[in-house]
Amino acid sequence: MFGQIQVIYTERRRRPVLSWLCTLLGHWTSSPTIATLLVLGMLFVFVQPKQHQTVVFFASLVSSLLLLGSGDAVAAALVKPGCEDRCGNVSIPYPFGMGSGCFMDEPFEIICNSSAFNPPRPFLAAHTSKEVIEVSLEQHYVRIFRTFVTQNCYDSHSGQGSIYSSHSSNYTPFTFSATLNKFIAIGCDILAYISADDGENYTAVCVSLCPTTIPVVNSSSSSCSGLGCCRTSIPKGIYFYNLYIHSINTNERTWSENCSVAFLAAQDFSDFNKFLSINNKELHNQKYPVVLDWGVGNGTCEESRKSKNSSTYACGDANTYCIDSDSGSGYNCYCSQGFHGNPYLPSGCQDIDECKDPNIKRNCHSAATCINTEGSYYCACPSGYHGDGIKLGKGCLPVPDKRSLPLAVVVPLGIGIAMVLISLFGFGLWGYATVKKRKQIKLKQKYFKKNGGLLLERQITSCEGSARVESTKIFVEEELERATDNFNENRILGKGGFGTVYKGMLSDGKIVAIKKSKEVDENQVNQFINELMILSQINHRNIVKLLGCCLETEVPLLVYEFISNGTLSNLLHDEDYLPSLSWEMRLRIAVQIAGALAYLHSAASIPIFHRDIKPSNILMDEKYNPKVSDFGISRSVPIDKTHLTTAVQGTFGYLDPEHLHSGQFTEKSDVYSFGVVLVELLTGKKAIDSSRPNEAKSLTMQFTSLMKENRLLNILETQVVKEAKEDELLIVARVAKRCLKLNGKKRPTMKEVAADLERIVRSHEPSLEEDMWLEKGISCHYTNNLTEIDTTYGSTISTTNGKHEGDSSPLLYLV
Repeated sequence: MFGQIQVIYTERRRRPVLSWLCTLLGHWTSSPTIATLLVLGMLFVFVQPKQHQTVVFFASLVSSLLLLGSGDAVAAALVKPGCEDRCGNVSIPYPFGMGSGCFMDEPFEIICNSSAFNPPRPFLAAHTSKEVIEVSLEQHYVRIFRTFVTQNCYDSHSGQGSIYSSHSSNYTPFTFSATLNKFIAIGCDILAYISADDGENYTAVCVSLCPTTIPVVNSSSSSCSGLGCCRTSIPKGIYFYNLYIHSINTNERTWSENCSVAFLAAQDFSDFNKFLSINNKELHNQKYPVVLDWGVGNGTCEESRKSKNSSTYACGDANTYCIDSDSGSGYNCYCSQGFHGNPYLPSGCQDIDECKDPNIKRNCHSAATCINTEGSYYCACPSGYHGDGIKLGKGCLPVPDKRSLPLAVVVPLGIGIAMVLISLFGFGLWGYATVKKRKQIKLKQKYFKKNGGLLLERQITSCEGSARVESTKIFVEEELERATDNFNENRILGKGGFGTVYKGMLSDGKIVAIKKSKEVDENQVNQFINELMILSQINHRNIVKLLGCCLETEVPLLVYEFISNGTLSNLLHDEDYLPSLSWEMRLRIAVQIAGALAYLHSAASIPIFHRDIKPSNILMDEKYNPKVSDFGISRSVPIDKTHLTTAVQGTFGYLDPEHLHSGQFTEKSDVYSFGVVLVELLTGKKAIDSSRPNEAKSLTMQFTSLMKENRLLNILETQVVKEAKEDELLIVARVAKRCLKLNGKKRPTMKEVAADLERIVRSHEPSLEEDMWLEKGISCHYTNNLTEIDTTYGSTISTTNGKHEGDSSPLLYLV
């Protein structure tokens, strides 16, 4: 054995060997015998620097003693001294623990129940109903059993089929794991989702349909892909959520299985049939696994390091490192590279002997010896060889004969080298500045090409004669940086799912809104540029104008006209926002929005689907005229196509149910979203409001239900009821109801919607015209002989045979 372990020492390797011996001495001072041997070895190395002999006896003794003395260190402790490390078949590592002084904080206390179970089972002491089935120290999660599920049973007599419940991980330090859990719903024709505490922003949506009369779920399969069962991912860091289940397609129900369930479970859970084959009493006794992420401390790693000498810092010793938790508050501790064990215990991370690993040992050259060091290792070449000893590195090469150069040669050579180095340094600084500038230019050119700048230039050139296209400007990055004070956070107007909007002032003093997109798919650059060209040609008074773009940045920058008076959402839902909308203003806003959408669907050169119509995307100018904005997820459609098949995108509450089920988006999907906005104009209520009762959380469901029961006045806003005529209200409500049809084919087109609403305005149009011209200070006379009216697309012109006093031309007015 001793003859097999040879460590060769040469003058070239004296310092590394001395360093290694010092390290070993620091760890083995508690053993007098080993410490004495180490000191003798250091003296031998220091006194015999030119001794080309094999230190076989020393390395062999030290290696043997290390193997004998490190037996306890190999099996690193996972719990505090005197504490139990298991409960039944489950390992309980610190910071979790059983008994006084064995756990870090109260949330980590474990109760081992041996009286009711054999073998014993562990439970969280703070929540004794939660049985622990696994604790992971490396991945920082705890796996538990839960029994509570949310159940919804559709009542065909009342037509109600919605349920709501709240769930919590009981807060710090636990959050529901986003990587190891899935949101699952089981049942027929249900829409299940979970939302944050405010109830407005959904975080996971799941739709389950049944093409047959009975839901079929194969418990041996983990697909659960939407037929009788669906599941989806959840976001990181949630410790509390509200769970909702809504019945859909209620008019077409023919089966008897009307109950459904939804719950959050571990992603490997697949026994779905157990919830369909039991009665209600047994339902809440069925166990299923859930995974909770955990962290320690209340602050970040940086904050905790400042208190490293106090008891608040949880990481055990110098052989650990800290990473902020990405799933909740606090942080997690890990053993440093080359160490293993429990990073939360003092000296809990022990050195790994890499040289015992055959795979690592094979990294050394065949002539080299693997030597373990604290947290690492190195490969030592034998006497007469030099190199790093690594097989794929320099290996071990014979040492060449040493022949020193004369001093008369060395000094001039050194001076010459120094001068060359100084010259190279100065040249390098100049070259660095030049190269950096060129790189910036090339990078801008790369981004310009990647974002479709060359294609846009060609299309602008090819569109000769189009004044609108020629007016679309391609901005440079520096101009927009100056306009936004280098994209200062104080200039932010708002943030959305597809970018951030800044307020800016151009060099000519014009105020604009600059949208900084998050990303552009390189595979869809042609489509992006085509849509940019289409939007640049849109010239409608109720659609925000696109003024230009900048394509030489990493993500495109779009420049729009600035609209200063907030959004329609502010006018409808902010209590302190003035003025309050009158019925005539609401009706005018509805007509103008409908006209804008009809223009996009029918009058543009290529039909455009907006895909995210909602009050917060409708801006209001100083005269309270609406401006449709935020075309971030809009898509143009070839004239011969009727729909797009895309991933479900939009805002919950305004999403077309048909699009949610099939993924196909048509012009009728925009009609549905407009119907929701129209109901908000009538009622002044939000589309989704968790503060309302279960049956009224969804505004569309409440509205359609009251319409069926002829109780429309119960939901309308008081000011609307006072100011509007009954027949007008009924017409608008019926238009909204048609827009909200679940079957998209039964919905009207936006052109038909605009015409229906315009008829109401036309019934008292003279009074509206007089008000408009009086605002401009012009006296007008009208006749009833209207010769041309275009009620479809925004900025249209109509004429009458009446004439303005003192003017021989026909009277013109804007519709």
